[in-house]
Amino acid sequence: MIIVLEQNPEEKQLDSLKQWLNSMDINVQTIEGIHSTVLGLVGDTSTIDIEFIGALDIVADVKRIQEPYKQANRRFHPLDTIISIGDVKIGGGNFAMIAGPCAVESHEQICMIASSVKSSGAAILRGGAFKPRTSPYAFQGLRADGIELMLEAKKEIGLPIISEIMDISQLPLFDNIDIIQVGARNMHNFELLKALGKINKPVLLKRGFSATIQELLMSAEYIMAGGNEEVILCERGIRTFETTTRNTLDLASIPVLKELTHLPVVIDPSHSTGYAKYVKSMSLAAVAAGADGLIIEVHNDPANAMCDGQQSITPEAFSELSAHVNELLPIINKFY
Repeated sequence: MIIVLEQNPEEKQLDSLKQWLNSMDINVQTIEGIHSTVLGLVGDTSTIDIEFIGALDIVADVKRIQEPYKQANRRFHPLDTIISIGDVKIGGGNFAMIAGPCAVESHEQICMIASSVKSSGAAILRGGAFKPRTSPYAFQGLRADGIELMLEAKKEIGLPIISEIMDISQLPLFDNIDIIQVGARNMHNFELLKALGKINKPVLLKRGFSATIQELLMSAEYIMAGGNEEVILCERGIRTFETTTRNTLDLASIPVLKELTHLPVVIDPSHSTGYAKYVKSMSLAAVAAGADGLIIEVHNDPANAMCDGQQSITPEAFSELSAHVNELLPIINKFY
């Protein structure tokens, strides 16, 4: 439920309203908008009399939110959420490029790629330390050593870093990671999502390859319900009947999510297509559709990469892509 307040509500009445709601085990969140102030109510609001609240002098309107996701709902939070990582901002008109290798392989590799993508405009360095693989015999990542190499690259190159977590037990290793990524396979790992809801750190949540948009938003709700409102949604392609690409990039999810939620939306053109040759066109299409950022796999030697080399672009190709994105953004911004 949301309560839209009249302009300049009387403070004493407002405090009394909040106290009454709190006494009913309703959590009240105040959202300051440009033209109005909204109270977002989280909890069992089924017993609240809408007509009673609507009759209060300080209340302009009362609405029930029918969708099962509340805190991720744009009606609950009309203004875009902006996620800040140091000087980097994502959402609310702020676009960010995230780039780096699928898997961290060595100190030299991660630092070289970090330096290259930074010079080309990447704001955040990605790198996998824990790798969920379909085959148990495939490279599973350097694990804790990979996290250490990411932290060394952060110190040497100066980019904030993002890496994927696979289990609650790994949380202590991510203390100094700037953004924790939840991969597609873990989108329904609700115990992990609950744990991430208790930390004070941005979480990039990838859509499961068979998940609906509402299911993605409900997974985000798990994190936000725990108190962590810094969630970034990531469309990384869904599984369809099509076999010419690794997955099918659902570009329509961008405007749909923008309508339904205030959370930033980032696109992964690498996993969605599975081929480096399609990354550029899908990246530009995502920018045109209104995405808040891109997360792209970049490798200095894709042919010999230990993981997903086929979908990784070279540092040179990333530099070219970044330049095209920067040319396109000012044009697209006129329409949003």
